[in-house]
Amino acid sequence: MTDKLKEECGIFGVFGASEAANLTYLGLHALQHRGQEAAGIVTSDGSQLHIQKDLGLVQDVFDAARLNKLPGDRAIGHVRYGTAGDGGIKNAQPFAVDYGNQPIALAHNGHLINAENLRRELEGQGAIFFSSSDTEVILHLIAREAGEPADRIAAALQRVEGAYSLLFLTDRQLIGVRDPRGFRPLILGRRGSSHILASETCALGLIDAEFVREVQPGEMVIIDEEGVRSFFPFPTRPLARCIFEHVYFARPDSIVFGQSVYATRVEMGRELARQHPVEADLVIPVPDSGVPAAIGYAEESGIPFGLGLVRSHYVGRTFIEPTQSIRHFGVRLKLSPIADVLRGKRIVVVDDSIVRGTTSRKIVKMLRSAGAREIHLRVSSPPTVWPCFYGIDTPNRQELIAASHTLDEITRYVTADSIGYLSLEGLRRAVGSEDGSGYCDACFTGRYPIRFPSEAPARHLKVVEG
Repeated sequence: MTDKLKEECGIFGVFGASEAANLTYLGLHALQHRGQEAAGIVTSDGSQLHIQKDLGLVQDVFDAARLNKLPGDRAIGHVRYGTAGDGGIKNAQPFAVDYGNQPIALAHNGHLINAENLRRELEGQGAIFFSSSDTEVILHLIAREAGEPADRIAAALQRVEGAYSLLFLTDRQLIGVRDPRGFRPLILGRRGSSHILASETCALGLIDAEFVREVQPGEMVIIDEEGVRSFFPFPTRPLARCIFEHVYFARPDSIVFGQSVYATRVEMGRELARQHPVEADLVIPVPDSGVPAAIGYAEESGIPFGLGLVRSHYVGRTFIEPTQSIRHFGVRLKLSPIADVLRGKRIVVVDDSIVRGTTSRKIVKMLRSAGAREIHLRVSSPPTVWPCFYGIDTPNRQELIAASHTLDEITRYVTADSIGYLSLEGLRRAVGSEDGSGYCDACFTGRYPIRFPSEAPARHLKVVEG
């Protein structure tokens, strides 16, 4: 089940909580869907920073002993799926450094498209990098500025381009920053007298915190003993919020960009049913991400909703494949068909996206082996035909099946009886933007909102500069 666009990262921060490390641990657990490669927490006790991080899931990286090594009433945390830099512990975040007797830690969700150019420039000035992550560039830029931490951060970020939602922790402040185009989400919450910054609202419910508001694109939020202050230190840019947050990345119980993720996905399913109706006996989702859209498809079409696939939630990072090959082994680790539900039925299968098509092919074959008479695949997003450079791990364009195959060819490859993709217009209606304004949909259109440096691998791509 690797044939999905990979979530970018998740960040969480809290200020003024006696159990800051424990609350951050819980917040990261709620954001685990955004990154499963590594997890880390940095706390401050008012005089120094304390850090613990490692490869693995949040619950595997942190136990009581590790959390006890993180004193202080303020913290930031990070879950990572790498989109820039190699894997491994050296790229696990948050990063924490000490320069001029001013400790600072940083957690980043996004991707900087001019990081390579800046890195070469900084190395030419004598900078030594300890990771291959684009995030470290920000720390080097901050170290070259003067003034208070917030001033240094604002000056440093004037030089970077791309997608970033950032959390900084100093000995006295928690600072959150969102890029002027607002690619990645960032929200402000409150738990009693404590203040919280997080990637998604789903991180608030687990710790009994309340949602205050979305951090606005281009906004810097400074939290310290005096409370919460807000600044807008960057020039205004056209909004380019990632529309794929609504398609797949965000958790369905979150509010992202002011919209309920669950509600938008249900509406995607309704749009899909209106655009691609079919005579069938049952609508089933590819769990878990396809469930809301499948509900919407069933409601709009009048075809009963059912669970024809059951997902296992206990698949670890590694497993041993039997010597004797088992058909569809990789998919069966996560998905199992319910033959009694499927046998003899005409099935509508709703999934959120198709990337390479390899997993869809295995799912269709598995459903047919379980007795499904017809299989009609419905996709609650448009064809993914362009890679993302703003914090999503996308395959090369030649690996995206819709970039080089017609709809008929894709249908034959996955062995379905029919395929229907949601149109771009339908997706835009579902998220409340008829003309697509305010969103980045470059993975569907190739219209990139930021011009790439000439050295970037995307230099031959069509770009609409914001």
